[in-house]
Amino acid sequence: MPFDPTKLKDWQIAEEAEKSLPTNEDWIERLGLEKDELIPMGRTPKLDFIKIMDRMENKPDGKFIEVTAITPTPLGEGKSTTSLGLIEGLGKRGKNVGGCLRQPSGGPTMNIKGTAAGGGNALLIPMTEFSLGLTGDINDITNAHNLAMVALNARMQHERNYDDETLATRGLKRLDIDPTNVEMGWVIDFAAQGLRNIIMGIGAQRDGYMMQSRFAISVSSELMAILAVATDLADLRKRIGEMTVAYDKKGNPVTAEDLEVAGAMTAWMRNTINPTLCATVEGQPVMVHAGPFANIAIGQSSIIGDRVGLKMFDYHVTESGFAADIGFEKFWNVKCRLSGLKPNVSVLVATVRALKMHGGGPKVVPGRPIPEEYTTQNLELVEKGFCNLKHMIEVVKKSGITPVVCINSFYTDTEEEVKLVRKLVEETNTRVAVSEHWLKGGEGALELADVVAEACEEPNEYKPLYPLDMPLRERVDAIAREVYGADGVDWSPLAEEKAKRFESDPKFADFQTMMVKTHLSLTHDPTLKGVPTGWRLPIRDILVYSGAKFLCPMAGTISLMPGTGSDPAYRRIDVDTKTGKVSGLF
Repeated sequence: MPFDPTKLKDWQIAEEAEKSLPTNEDWIERLGLEKDELIPMGRTPKLDFIKIMDRMENKPDGKFIEVTAITPTPLGEGKSTTSLGLIEGLGKRGKNVGGCLRQPSGGPTMNIKGTAAGGGNALLIPMTEFSLGLTGDINDITNAHNLAMVALNARMQHERNYDDETLATRGLKRLDIDPTNVEMGWVIDFAAQGLRNIIMGIGAQRDGYMMQSRFAISVSSELMAILAVATDLADLRKRIGEMTVAYDKKGNPVTAEDLEVAGAMTAWMRNTINPTLCATVEGQPVMVHAGPFANIAIGQSSIIGDRVGLKMFDYHVTESGFAADIGFEKFWNVKCRLSGLKPNVSVLVATVRALKMHGGGPKVVPGRPIPEEYTTQNLELVEKGFCNLKHMIEVVKKSGITPVVCINSFYTDTEEEVKLVRKLVEETNTRVAVSEHWLKGGEGALELADVVAEACEEPNEYKPLYPLDMPLRERVDAIAREVYGADGVDWSPLAEEKAKRFESDPKFADFQTMMVKTHLSLTHDPTLKGVPTGWRLPIRDILVYSGAKFLCPMAGTISLMPGTGSDPAYRRIDVDTKTGKVSGLF
C-alpha cells in the first residue's frame, strides 16, 4: 500500500484491497461491539442500530464532520473520494474514525456516473457488493413502493367493478380515487427513459384499471427520503402510513394507510433501518445507509447512520450531495434540525480544474479529450473561478459551522496553481489543506486530517438560516438570497396559490423546505457558472412528500427518471465465469 492508481483501475485496486477486508469477528473486536449488534450479511454485515444506541446511550458523541463542494462540473470534484481519504488520513494519525455514505443507485452505476465509491487509494470496499445492490435496501424500497401502486390499482379496479354494498362485504370502503390525480408512479432502479410515461391496465376488465402512469428511478422514491430521516422503526412505519399515493375526486389525499398497505410496505422495509458496514481500502469502517436524490430530496446518508457513527467513532465523517448551495443547505437547515446533531466542521472540496471551468474555461464533453486549458497551467482561469469557491465558503460560514477547504489535487495541477488557490482561500480567513488521497491514500491526506482535527477543537455557533415557524415563501426567499445569491423569487400563480394554502394550514407547520434546483449552477439555469448576479429564482410548482414531511418548491423541471446514454458503463462490466469476480466497475 498504497496501490498505483495511474496503472490500476478502481475495480483492480478493490480486488487487491479486499483480500484484507475485515471479517465479522474482526469488526466486532475492532469496534467494541457485542456479538448480537452485528447482523451477518456476507462480506457486508449490518449494524443493529437500536441495540448499539441502547448500549451507548450515555456515551458522549464524537466530532461530526460534513463534506461538501463547489458547484459540480463534468470534471468532478471528488466529494466521496475526499470523504474516504479524510477517513484514511485520520486513521493514519491513529484516530478512532469512521463515516457514513449514501448507497449508489443502479441507474448511475450502469450508466455514465459509475458507483460513487470514491477512487484510487480513497476507495470503498467491497466494491462489487457496494455497487450491485449491497444488502438489498434499494430492492426493498422498490418492492415497498410498487406494492403501494399494486394496492392503488387493485382498489380502483374493484371500486369500478363493485357497488358499495359488495365492497362492504369485503371489508372495503369506497375511496373514490381520482384517476387523473395520482401522486405516485412505479419505480425501477435503472435509468430507463422509455418508462417515463406509460399506459397501464390495457386489456380486459380483469386486467386492472386502465390509466396513465409513469416510472421513476427507485432512489427518487419518497420511501428513500423517509429512510434518510426516520429515527427508528416506529417512525418509519408512521411516515409510510402518511404517504400520499393519490387524491380522491374531492381533492383529499388517499394515503398508504387508507389503502391498508402501509403495514406490508413497512414489512418489506423492516431490515433497511440498519446501516450496512463497509470499509476503506485501508480498512477503516464506513457505514452505507440510504441514498436519496439531492436535487429533489435531502441528498444525505441517514440520520440513523450519523447517530450510530457519533457513538462508535471519535471522528464521524458524512457527505452531502452536490454542492454547498444544495446538499450543504439541506444538511444545515433540514438534517441537522431534524436530528438535533451539531456538526463541528464542513470540508469544502474544490479542484483546480473545476475552478478553471467556473472561471470561463471551455466546455467539457464526456467521451471527448479534455481541453488543454484543464491540463496546463492557467492562473487567470483559476483566479476568475475562485469566485464560486469563495461564495461557498461564505455559505458555510453563515451556518456557524467551521469551514475547511480541501484542494483535491490532480497530477495535472501545477505548483503555482495550487499555491494560488491556497493564497486566495487564506485571504478569506479560512483553513485550507492540499490532499493527494487519490494517489497516496491516507498518507496523502495527512495535512487535511491535521487541519480538520484542529478545526474540530474550535467552538462554533451552528444556527439554522431560518426558524421553522417562518412562512414558506419567506424561507424560500431567504435561501434564494443568502445561499444562491439571487435578487429575489418569482412565483408562478400555481406555486403561489399552493404556498398560501400550505402557509395557512397548520397540518404543514412542521414540514421541511426541500428546494428543487439544478445542481450545475447557483441559479436555476445549468449553463451559468461561477457566481451569476442580477437574477431572480423562478418557482413554478411545489411538490408535497407527506410521509417525509417535505414541501419541495421547484425552480425548473427535474426528471425523476434519468436516461441511459449511448456509451453506458454496462458495456464494460462482466463476470469471470470461473471465479465469479466482477470486472469493469468504476
